[in-house]
Amino acid sequence: MERRDGGGAAGEDGAWWRSAVVYQIYPRSFADSDGDGIGDLDGITSRLDHLAELGVDVLWLSPVYPSPQADNGYDISDYQDVDPLFGDLAAFDRLLAAVHGRGMRLVMDLVVNHTSDRHPWFRESRDPASPKRSWYWWRPPRGAAGPGAARPHDAEPNNWGSFFSGPAWTYDGASGAYYLHLFAPGQPDLNWEEPEMRQAVYAMMRWWLERGVDGFRMDVVNLISKDPALPDGPLRGDGPYGDGSPFYLCGPRVHEYLQEMHREVFARHPGRLLTVGEMPGVTVEQARLFTDPARAEVDMVFQFEHVSLDHGPGGKFDPKPLRLTELKASLARWQQGLADTGWNSLYWNNHDQPRTVSRFGDDRPAHRVRSATMLATVLHLHRGTPYVYQGEELGMTNAPFASIEDFRDIESLNHYAQALAAGQDPERVLHGLRAMGRDNARTPMQWDASPGAGFSTGTPWIAVNPNHTTVNAADARRDPGSVYHHYRRLIDLRHREPAVVHGDFTPLLPEDERVYAFTRRHRGTTLLVLGNFTGEHVPVDLPPHWRTAELVLGNLPEPGAPAVLEPWEARVHRITEEEDAR
Repeated sequence: MERRDGGGAAGEDGAWWRSAVVYQIYPRSFADSDGDGIGDLDGITSRLDHLAELGVDVLWLSPVYPSPQADNGYDISDYQDVDPLFGDLAAFDRLLAAVHGRGMRLVMDLVVNHTSDRHPWFRESRDPASPKRSWYWWRPPRGAAGPGAARPHDAEPNNWGSFFSGPAWTYDGASGAYYLHLFAPGQPDLNWEEPEMRQAVYAMMRWWLERGVDGFRMDVVNLISKDPALPDGPLRGDGPYGDGSPFYLCGPRVHEYLQEMHREVFARHPGRLLTVGEMPGVTVEQARLFTDPARAEVDMVFQFEHVSLDHGPGGKFDPKPLRLTELKASLARWQQGLADTGWNSLYWNNHDQPRTVSRFGDDRPAHRVRSATMLATVLHLHRGTPYVYQGEELGMTNAPFASIEDFRDIESLNHYAQALAAGQDPERVLHGLRAMGRDNARTPMQWDASPGAGFSTGTPWIAVNPNHTTVNAADARRDPGSVYHHYRRLIDLRHREPAVVHGDFTPLLPEDERVYAFTRRHRGTTLLVLGNFTGEHVPVDLPPHWRTAELVLGNLPEPGAPAVLEPWEARVHRITEEEDAR
């Protein structure tokens, strides 16, 4: 395939990534080239034409490093190699060359808040006399209770709970001490207070960039700085664990560390890279600091506010209906907060989120395509860099998990075990997992209607969604009205229309619970974006000049009545100053 003019056109400030679209690949579920049921690098290479024709500029590759796979690769045991599950460095180099040959760029996922407990650094640190002891958070048992205490929290160095259920500390008999892990026990946290550890991380990052990688998506990077005192946190409701987040979310030295990383790594490649930090709990005000170009930290952040709005009183696995007014208010706050400083990342889906068409749309056959394309239109017309997660461009849906045996994700399995131990109803717990579990995003990519969905000739590591017989890439590419072709048109509009990239953002109808509406204005061009978040016909009161305005993009075969939005309809209208004057 002919090389495109790669990586997105340069923005008005020279930042190419402002007009780019990023596509996330979850390698174990994308394409399997050898029939072992697990996706791999050669499988990705074999499917690159699909992505080039979609029009995306950047591929973000979830971790492919060697790993025990306690958290599907987010537990890295060697930062400078490829796990045999996915291939080897030669396969990676072939993929990178093929990506660049198609005019796209490749961004690596990087996890430097923690490693695997099988990483050589951690294994060496288990020796109290090792120079690497200080590379991790080792602490003696608290008080005189010791690790065999009758109550579970009498011995841990503090009361923090893990994101994956249970305590954030595990006792290591060989060391006679506990180590900190904000996630799974197999994911010990690195101690960024240690300068030698930081330099080892920067050297590794430089190694990948010199190999040709075009940037990094950095996992939970706002957790890397902890309060060295590691104090107890306030108890979480009536649970046994404390909330340690005040002492590690955007911790005391996080800006210092990211600025050092920029000097040591990113500044050596001016204008070439994309850097994005995943930052749970980050606020708009904090994001302005992280993404201010003058501060030289990261280009953009992933925030979680908008994908937490449907979490109920019991958390993410206790979902509640989304209120559109809350979604609009949240996204508008981020649009306006980063309008003059910093930059937004735009996403509905990723490897940690359920499928958006099932979550915020209507995945029933009658409305799946329309609601998926409406959601895409509304998101992509905001100001920021859009991220498309694999299968999103097909309108892939949540999976019909029948029982806990169908799940694979450590977060879901741990939550189920803990909830049942606390006496919760198993079916109620499963209901929450089906709606919000991360495995929804991780079922195999649906390439065609064959038994393995074109993903693998073997038995997939997680079951293929049964609806792959009707929701798949082969059928979508043949259908001009498919979700796939709508994404192609959306991406093309971003590349062609400067108002999509650079325009200001003005929210409309903030109290309307059915219609999402806003304008984007840039140099005499104004775009009006309308999205109907319901399965009903909804009247919209448009000013006269908008009723006859050019329809740049829509998701209906033929335009409907100007003053009524059909179920799940999306429209993008455009006027210029000359037309407005008339």
